[in-house]
This record gives sequence, structure tokens and C-alpha cells, in this order.
Amino acid sequence: MSAASSPFHWNIRVYYEDTDTGGVVFYANYLKFFERARTEWLRSLGFQQQHLAETTGALFVVRNTSVDYLSPARLDDELRLTVVVEKCRNASMQFVQEAWRLPSGDGQPELLARGSITVACVDQTTFRPRPIPDEVLTCIKKST
Repeated sequence: MSAASSPFHWNIRVYYEDTDTGGVVFYANYLKFFERARTEWLRSLGFQQQHLAETTGALFVVRNTSVDYLSPARLDDELRLTVVVEKCRNASMQFVQEAWRLPSGDGQPELLARGSITVACVDQTTFRPRPIPDEVLTCIKKST
């Protein structure tokens, strides 16, 4: 499957723990924000990662990531994270994710970071690639 899915949105607030001493979000935290958004995207499809591991032995692990940082997020900003499935294969998915600062008034959202993340499905015991569980793959295909 190579058609992109509709964007999934997840809002978060930037807390003190997310920032450096200048009140700017530390660059690596965008990866944490993106991870949380993918977890909530999967939950919105009806799947919890712990349950999938326990019932199917499948784990999702990040295989590759690239992030372009365009503008800094700051303490107390409200961010909207997006998740789009760009490609879905038998044992991996490629996502495009973005972090947007939401305006406090009537302004426009501002794109802060854009990432490309490849996630692989692996067996929880061997960590070898394995097919994405059929029920998950079916839901993902329906969402595109």
C-alpha cells in the first residue's frame, strides 16, 4: 500500500521538562512527541501496543528517522502533532509526522518540525522482522 492516509491529530502542551535552559524544546523531544502521537494513532484504530505484544508477539520498533527542524517550540506552547501513513508494507510502515504550534488567538498554526519515520514490526522474542498482525494491517489499509 502506498497511498497516504488521512492525517491523525494529537495535541500536547510543552512542559518545562521538555525544554532546555532557554525554554526551547530540546530537539530529541520531538521524537518523543512523534512516538506518543503514533501510539495514540494506533489506539484510535483500536489497538494497544502492550495487548498486541501479549496476544500476537508483535512489537513495533523505529528503524529509521529523519527530522527537519524549522522553528522552535517553547515552554507552554500547545502543539498539534500529525501522523500520516505514507507507505505500509507487510512488516513495516513509513510515516510522515509534523509538529505545529497552535495559535493562542486568531493566528495561523506554524509548522515547527517534519519527520519521516520508518517503523518495523518484529517478533518480541527474537526481534526478527515479522508480518504486521492481520487485524492491524486491515485497519491501516481501510484508513487510506
